[in-house]
Amino acid sequence: MSGFVSFVGSGPGDPELMTVRAVKRLKAADTILFDDLSAGPILELARADAELVAVGKRAGRPSPRQDHVSRLLVDFAGTGARVVRLKSGDSGVFGRLEEEITALREAGIGYEIVPGVTSAAAAAAAAGIPLTRRLEARRVQFVTGHDVTGKLPEEMNLAALADAKATTVVFMPKRTFAGFVALLTGAGLSPETPALLAENVSHPDQKLTRSTIGALARDLRADDSRAPALILYGPLAEG
Repeated sequence: MSGFVSFVGSGPGDPELMTVRAVKRLKAADTILFDDLSAGPILELARADAELVAVGKRAGRPSPRQDHVSRLLVDFAGTGARVVRLKSGDSGVFGRLEEEITALREAGIGYEIVPGVTSAAAAAAAAGIPLTRRLEARRVQFVTGHDVTGKLPEEMNLAALADAKATTVVFMPKRTFAGFVALLTGAGLSPETPALLAENVSHPDQKLTRSTIGALARDLRADDSRAPALILYGPLAEG
């Protein structure tokens, strides 16, 4: 007997930003494997008898291996359970979704993907700005601030990332942003390019800091906060 897995994007953290389908799947689940950023009040929507399994990964903290998480999905679904894999934001955006889908396909287990509000959209909404701007920002690009080693990715399209006419969103940016900005300015982007640092988006302790990429690069060198964050830069970040 094989169960079914729903990959559910929980949004940035506020339960009110979850989709109707996401809430339905969460309430119906027998087992929920959740990330750290999908915990808290979101899990209050689960059934009282649902099995909750923490599998979150956070930088600098002990975390379960990806192959272990994938194995858990297969094992729980193999019992016939309705499983929810709860991921923060949208599970298809830097959420290691493909590895887990591959494991389910190899095991012959059915799945669905329930999209969620990405933190990029939530941050822009919280700041009262659009992600695109007519004539000035016709393109939006998402990039991760680090690779599997925690360092800046080696292969980056700097010409695209230094495009002053694009909105760029950097996920997990804090530890590497100073080095990233050095590459951007070396590629021609002005250090005065407007930027927005968004921390704990949609949570009660949300913090939005309007700045420039140059100033943020300096400030983040001394920042030891582990609050989840992302940085938007480009013409729209002026608000």
